[in-house]
Amino acid sequence: MSCHHGPQESVPYPELNHSAGAKWIKGLTRDRLGTFHGGHYSSVNLSSILFTHRIDNSENVKLKVWSAPGLTKPTFEEAMKQKFKSAKKGDSFGPSCEGILTNHWWKVTLTIPGYWQQYERVQFEFDPGCEAMIYTTDGIPLQGITGGLGGDRRVEYIIPESARKQGIHEIVIESSCNGMFGVPWNGDTIAPPDMNRFFSLDSADLVVPNMEAWGLLWDFETLRQLVNSVPGNTPLQNRALLVANEIMNVFNKGDATAVRASRKLAEEIFGEDWEAKGAKIYDEGVKDAQIWGIGSCHIDTAWLWPYRVTQQKVARSWATQVDLMERYPEHRFTCSSAQQYKWLEQLYPPLFERVKEKVLEGKFHPVGGSWVENDSNMPSGEGLIRQFLFGQRYFESRFGKRCDTAWLPDSFGLTGALPQLIRGSGMNFFFTQKLSCNVFPHSTFNWVGIDGTQVLCHMTPVDTYTAQATVGDVNKGQTNHKNLESSKEALLVFGNGDGGGGPLAKMLENLRRIRGVTNTHRELPPVSMGRSVDEFFEEVAKKSKGGKVLPNWHGELYLEFHRGTYTSHGSIKKGNRHSEILLRDIEHIATLASIYKLHKSDYVYPKKHLDDSWEKVLTNQFHDVLPGSAIGMVYEDAEMYYAEVRKGGSKLLDEAFAVLFPDSVALTSETDVASLPTSSQILGFNTTFFRRSDIIEVPLVGANSGLKSQILQTSSDGKFGYAVMNTPGGGNVGALCTPETGLHAQIMPVSVYTNGSDHFVLRNAGVQLTISNGRISSLVDVKLGRELIPEGSTGGMVIFEDRPNYWDAWDVEVHHLETARPLSFSNVSVVSQGPLRAAVKAKIKYDKSTITVTISLDAITATVKGNSRSYFNFEAVVDWHQRHEFLKFELPLNIHSDYATYETQFGHLQRPTHKNTTWDIAKFEVCGHKFADLSEFGYGVALLSESKYGFSCLGNLLRISLLRSATAPDAEQDQGEHKFSWAVMPHEGHFLESDVPIAGYLYNSPLRVRSVPEGADTMLKNLKSPFTVEGARNVFLETVKRGEDDDFKAKHPETVTVVLRLYEAFGGHAQAQLKIAKHLAVREAYITNLLEDHEEELNIAESPDNSDLAASVVKLSFRGFEVKTVKLVLKNQSGATFRDQLSFFVR
Repeated sequence: MSCHHGPQESVPYPELNHSAGAKWIKGLTRDRLGTFHGGHYSSVNLSSILFTHRIDNSENVKLKVWSAPGLTKPTFEEAMKQKFKSAKKGDSFGPSCEGILTNHWWKVTLTIPGYWQQYERVQFEFDPGCEAMIYTTDGIPLQGITGGLGGDRRVEYIIPESARKQGIHEIVIESSCNGMFGVPWNGDTIAPPDMNRFFSLDSADLVVPNMEAWGLLWDFETLRQLVNSVPGNTPLQNRALLVANEIMNVFNKGDATAVRASRKLAEEIFGEDWEAKGAKIYDEGVKDAQIWGIGSCHIDTAWLWPYRVTQQKVARSWATQVDLMERYPEHRFTCSSAQQYKWLEQLYPPLFERVKEKVLEGKFHPVGGSWVENDSNMPSGEGLIRQFLFGQRYFESRFGKRCDTAWLPDSFGLTGALPQLIRGSGMNFFFTQKLSCNVFPHSTFNWVGIDGTQVLCHMTPVDTYTAQATVGDVNKGQTNHKNLESSKEALLVFGNGDGGGGPLAKMLENLRRIRGVTNTHRELPPVSMGRSVDEFFEEVAKKSKGGKVLPNWHGELYLEFHRGTYTSHGSIKKGNRHSEILLRDIEHIATLASIYKLHKSDYVYPKKHLDDSWEKVLTNQFHDVLPGSAIGMVYEDAEMYYAEVRKGGSKLLDEAFAVLFPDSVALTSETDVASLPTSSQILGFNTTFFRRSDIIEVPLVGANSGLKSQILQTSSDGKFGYAVMNTPGGGNVGALCTPETGLHAQIMPVSVYTNGSDHFVLRNAGVQLTISNGRISSLVDVKLGRELIPEGSTGGMVIFEDRPNYWDAWDVEVHHLETARPLSFSNVSVVSQGPLRAAVKAKIKYDKSTITVTISLDAITATVKGNSRSYFNFEAVVDWHQRHEFLKFELPLNIHSDYATYETQFGHLQRPTHKNTTWDIAKFEVCGHKFADLSEFGYGVALLSESKYGFSCLGNLLRISLLRSATAPDAEQDQGEHKFSWAVMPHEGHFLESDVPIAGYLYNSPLRVRSVPEGADTMLKNLKSPFTVEGARNVFLETVKRGEDDDFKAKHPETVTVVLRLYEAFGGHAQAQLKIAKHLAVREAYITNLLEDHEEELNIAESPDNSDLAASVVKLSFRGFEVKTVKLVLKNQSGATFRDQLSFFVR
């Protein structure tokens, strides 16, 4: 008995079957798809009909060219004044050794055939084999060109319809002799540039593209991606293969209707009439898309090209994105780096206005809030703050809005200090990606910094910031997501990058098709467009209940690659450290000068000059410049920036000191002391807020008797003298101790002993170091009678073979540690006998290099802390000519600890000395700032660094990295002379009980020593320090500057503010008292964020000390490693009145 459930349409099923059947061989069918475009069958497959017409004759395409001389980069206006000569397709350009990165200007006149009016589109195809920019004839940038045959190729310029109607169209093109990734000499991306590279104008054609055929090409490419990328054996994957195969069967080169029929077949996968919907395709289907598409264009501020080329890359790439926004309404583009926006504003004003228009429309999204996408390991804490301060203020001033999301996708590891600084700069969110190189456990998580501050972090599971917007990319956003249980959303950051370019039309076309697929199929996660990165994070925050259901990651985000960047290009590291400290000192001294105005009532705080200098330093902190991983041309620019900062900074210091100490002269090794008055006195200005005692070096060649009388010790060659200077903390002035008072109880006279050949001992009452047979054989704490070097071990210089597996300037591999070769000091001689300074000079001749090291010990301790020890200073001059070798200094220690301590920004962190896990092993080379320390209960030893950032501690072996010698991408990296220093500092007590952080701070902050004429007004010498921190030895006052919003033009501004930056340095809570001297009349005090917005008004209390010098007091509470910014608003007063007030307080 049969059952019937109502009428059904019956499909005939024949009784007999004589066919072979429809079974296919899936792999062969899939392989067939590769023959539909290009390749061996390009004359008959889809490639043969992509263009309806192509002409390149001189009647329709007229070219003229002018080549800018050398490496000059003339403006549009300058170029248009030059004499152009006729040119043609096929011409070569880029003259020999001057060709790299040269610029060539083209005037192009296009005559468009009248019958081409019938076609949907007419294009000019310009392929110079390199990068180029198309302008209107009045200098408005239109779009970028990327020549060559790579995946980033964009050589088409769509001719406006109005020009087609006129029949004639004129444009101007600037081409630059570099590819998207520079001009590597052997084709390897990181190879040094080819200085003899020529480029050829491969195409200068008027073309009519067959837009229906191009649509079919994009259809077919998406189908192939579905076949190759959808995992498993799914209906969608198989159906896409069937449709693609059928398209190949239907296609016929000679049949125009076949293209339309083929495209109709594709609608079975993408949806009926999907193309007519345009951007509205994203309005259909699921509303809660899992993958958020955002266009991006990572442009390295410098890398395989110098800054000047980046300026062009920015204009080309961003002009292209503005053009795409006109054609694809869903396109949103995000871009970081205020410096790049500023370059665009300065060099391409019309394009900047177009970008600004798109920003205000909500389509072009500034992101990051920083000046550049900086390295995160090596800039100081204040340097990182200035990245955000300068970046956020720029974005707000130009676009009326600050950034909400910090953005460092490509930085080589991320300091644990960043979450606090990001939040303090007005941002809650953070995007990064580089740690996908690690085996990292999370995609979306709460990143908790060293102080406990958290920031919502997303590390895209697509594992790149230059996705190509493929099916594979979209699918990876789901399949590679590490914590789907707590957050399913993923960012798809797509567009060509590193060298710029950004999204292409084919990417936006592909995403529309993918969305069409997911509107009707569920094998892929849906992708959305038209929203911002900020909206993505807000959605994640909302769905994760404010991050409560997300995993946490505490501390630094350590990159298990690119460890060599802590050392590569040592002069750049030194330039960064010294520039940061110089600018800190200028701000401090100029702040006092602008408030006190002791001897120059019209002195104005040099805000603009300081900002210009900071911008140069911040630009050099870009994540391929400061790490030392760029080509040599970049470092010519970077060194020039540092030289300008040094020169300008010296001038600014002198101008500020002229206000405080009239007619004073900086006393340095370059000072002509013969010109100083006989009665001059020597003063030192302490820019730190720690009491200190220093042995200062005074040049004596040509010195008068008055100067010599202030000296307590003369060097063996008579060129320098040594004297003791004690200085109160808090920005006070110190004076030389006289011979009668110099050798007081705190002085521990030093001596040097030698047997005359191979045994040398440097000693004072606290510590002793022995050099025997060219190696450091003993380090003794004399007070405790403790030997710090294990028996049978020695310390000193050591060299390693340094041959990374690929990334030469970036990486140092763990196997380099297997190639250590100790180096021995030779020609050791005594150069200073004491009693203030004892020193020996030694040389190491190794292969083609010479290393000269002066090892000295002073009669004072590292700090004025009661149980402080002296440090042994190592001052090196190295003539370096090695290749692929790594120079370090090492010291084996009779100390056991599973962890060593390294300074980071605004604090420190511990890293393992063992190899328990692969994560532990990975930290065989790490980044530190001013110190690295190995401590156990009761004792420790630190290495202090003046300009080096690479350290290592494996077991009991503490090392500092000194010089590398990679050959790519800079063939001459680190070749030549280097001068740097480091110190070995024993200390009683564990690190947390020690004075190591203060010692490291002082080691990097030399006294500003001045020669002042006798009788000069030295009122400041007797003035109480304006700011002191009491009650918490773990709180450091780092920065003194004027407020960002002060009026520096008015003679008597209504508001004068002083900004102080303080931080807790040891990792614990603190209750500190900030005391402000009464000669600074403070009206109000505020806690601000890092951008100097008021957050909390502080109570200003009177000090219980009733003396005339008693300070006002502000109480500050700190958690471990917390950074606080305090803004003091001073009472309004004229310079003369203030000087009178100062006179009252002087004692």
